[in-house]
Amino acid sequence: MAKKPNKKKLILPKKTPINDLILFSIHLIVSNNEKCDFERLVKECFTIFTDVFGLSRYPHWPDCRKLDRPLRTLRAEKLIKGDPKTIFTLTSEGRQRALEIARTLKQGKLL
Repeated sequence: MAKKPNKKKLILPKKTPINDLILFSIHLIVSNNEKCDFERLVKECFTIFTDVFGLSRYPHWPDCRKLDRPLRTLRAEKLIKGDPKTIFTLTSEGRQRALEIARTLKQGKLL
């Protein structure tokens, strides 16, 4: 039987906005030269931030509804482009904000 790799569990500050977590996840996907479609984004968010993006009664399953409204907000703030039917990309402002979030997470030794 194959061993499961040990995953680091991230402990986030309680007031980390979900929009920041989504923006950071988009940044990670795009920086790996992958297309960030909705399914890939749900997977990345759930993999990194399981406690935040899991279903409340079934925490081992992702809850894609938790991305819907924040994605609309990020588009309205002009931090991302795209929609769930196509792919998501960061605007230049979104890229700068994602880098700030990455620095914050690294300073807190979360990554």
